[in-house]
Amino acid sequence: MTKTSEVFDIRIIGERINPGFRSTQALFEQKDLAGIQALAVRQVEAGASALNVNLGSRAMVDQPFLVDVIRAIQAVVTVPLSFDVPNTELFRRCLATYDRQRAGGELPLLNSITEHRWEPMELYREHRFRVMVMASESCLDGVARNNKTAADIAATARRTALRLRDQYGMPLGDVFVDLSVAAIIADTEGLNRATIEAVRLIGADPELSGLHLMGGLSNIGQQLPAKAADGSDLRHQLENAFLTLTVPYGFDTVLGTPWRGYAPLPEDNSVLQAYRYFLEQTGSNALRAVRRFYRA
Repeated sequence: MTKTSEVFDIRIIGERINPGFRSTQALFEQKDLAGIQALAVRQVEAGASALNVNLGSRAMVDQPFLVDVIRAIQAVVTVPLSFDVPNTELFRRCLATYDRQRAGGELPLLNSITEHRWEPMELYREHRFRVMVMASESCLDGVARNNKTAADIAATARRTALRLRDQYGMPLGDVFVDLSVAAIIADTEGLNRATIEAVRLIGADPELSGLHLMGGLSNIGQQLPAKAADGSDLRHQLENAFLTLTVPYGFDTVLGTPWRGYAPLPEDNSVLQAYRYFLEQTGSNALRAVRRFYRA
């Protein structure tokens, strides 16, 4: 994946082929392959270097349609695809359908595995692929749990990345560590702060050189007003605030909407300042800090 955004030096994996978007869900309901193709083309023309394919629960009950969607997309764009499906058998179907030549020889991505959902890696003997690893979830001594500290997130990223390298021979450049970005409206436990600190820890680990750090940013501004007081896009500025603080430390891939564009914020930007203040707070103080975004 070689394309980057025009401002941040990041990869963008297009997220729009996903039933979470009402317009896309309508395309799925109508089996509108031409509409899905147009959506794929629009994302690539806007700068996406790969496209995520997520049919939601429909993939479970209509596998032929899943195959049709993959083939239709690859008929009109030549970027690699990322497959977000709920089980190993569907990953197998996606990988068998994927035409690597149509993607310029580039490998597909599996979105995603965790330490307690490792079964898709059994497919690596049959098919080569890249993988997204969820660092927000760990499984030690058979017990799955959500990571809430930077140290735990970074440790999970390191453990899974080195396992992929040492047990499967996967180059670290084929590993994308997915760092969950929490909605600030409910973040009383410092999860945003932990994620940003984890980026710095992972980025500073010399043994993980070449690893990609990524995440979906749309959650960060959930339930906040769409616009700031000055009429600007508040939620998008929050996404850019997160990137401003993490890209310098190795965060290099966004699962997002390509045409939104991503750019660093100047230090005097009010949303960036409010986000920095929020990151210093915990508990009820964090919730009070969210009010600053209404005034930003």
